[in-house]
Amino acid sequence: MLCFFAMGFVDLVGIASNYIKGDLGLTDSMANLLPSLVFFWFLVFSIPTSLLMNRIGRKRTVLLSLLITVFAMVIPVFVNTFWVLLIAFSLLGIGNALMQTSLNPLVDSVMRGGNLASTLTFGQFVKAIASFMAPILAAWGATANVFGMGWRILFPLYMSVGIVATLLLYATEIREGAETEEKAEKPLGVAAQFANALRLLGNPAVLLCFLAIVCHVGMDVGINITAPKVLMERLGITLETAGFATSLYFIARTAGCLAGGFVMVRMKEWTFLLASIVLMLVALSMLFLGAEQWVLYASIVLLGLANSNPFSIIMARALQAVPDKKNEASGLMIMGLFGGTVFPLLMGAASDSFGQTGAIAVLALGAFYLLFFWRMNKC
Repeated sequence: MLCFFAMGFVDLVGIASNYIKGDLGLTDSMANLLPSLVFFWFLVFSIPTSLLMNRIGRKRTVLLSLLITVFAMVIPVFVNTFWVLLIAFSLLGIGNALMQTSLNPLVDSVMRGGNLASTLTFGQFVKAIASFMAPILAAWGATANVFGMGWRILFPLYMSVGIVATLLLYATEIREGAETEEKAEKPLGVAAQFANALRLLGNPAVLLCFLAIVCHVGMDVGINITAPKVLMERLGITLETAGFATSLYFIARTAGCLAGGFVMVRMKEWTFLLASIVLMLVALSMLFLGAEQWVLYASIVLLGLANSNPFSIIMARALQAVPDKKNEASGLMIMGLFGGTVFPLLMGAASDSFGQTGAIAVLALGAFYLLFFWRMNKC
């Protein structure tokens, strides 16, 4: 669970891109390159990470991801230029790609037949704590100018937690299961393993899950970036004040994840997914049309609640669809986090042309696909 907290470091890119935009005088399209670059690496490293897990095991792969993540937190402490920040955020994306690909199957090893969907949801709850703390820490740092670092104080704070997570996981004994051991005894060539992973996209259930992850994560990153901009555009408030919208979104996501872990024990997860999608569409309508403060804040809260549980449901469905290839399926699903690259780029272009309503319209496309995904998988 502490590793899930470290996984949440990736969500700081949303509020960070807003501060960097102000510090360096960037356009929306340029500022959105930072989170887009972070999630680009999921496309590159997700499947190779699943192959790496087959060779060195899940725990060692998670440990490697933590080391890369900690190093990514070190760089912005000393340098605050656009190109160096691109490097730091790239490392953060690489580390997170490794972590998200390997940590979910590692949890599956720990659970050994337990309720995987609800456990992954609780992990997302822990991850969300790190997510909603980032804007609060950044605003505190910007206001108090702690150690002369301003908003960048969140990097050394999160780096410290990452070091603790690395040491504790290293000291924890985890038996990973027979399926990993069998693959280690009879390894295929890298090209053959890569082809086998991509071939899973020929399974209609896996393909639909992959596209659902693209849309879900693209919306999550997009809301993270856009919520403060919507408030600044329509209410005329400062970033330090508007940044609370990001925290509010992740607080709602945290509450949603915590509640979802209990609700899905008693309710069919597919029914719960439909309720989440309907709530998502209602909230986006409010965000698109709203002009009053309470309407905008309420829409952000509802989006956080609605977007808190789809990931774990979709991931669990993908792993269940191909139970003999869980590592490869996890790699494909995490490759779908590439949606965090696609959506911000489209939203940046739309907002530069049509304001933040254009960005919200892009988010709505993702929600409508999730509704289609539910309809195609209804059981």
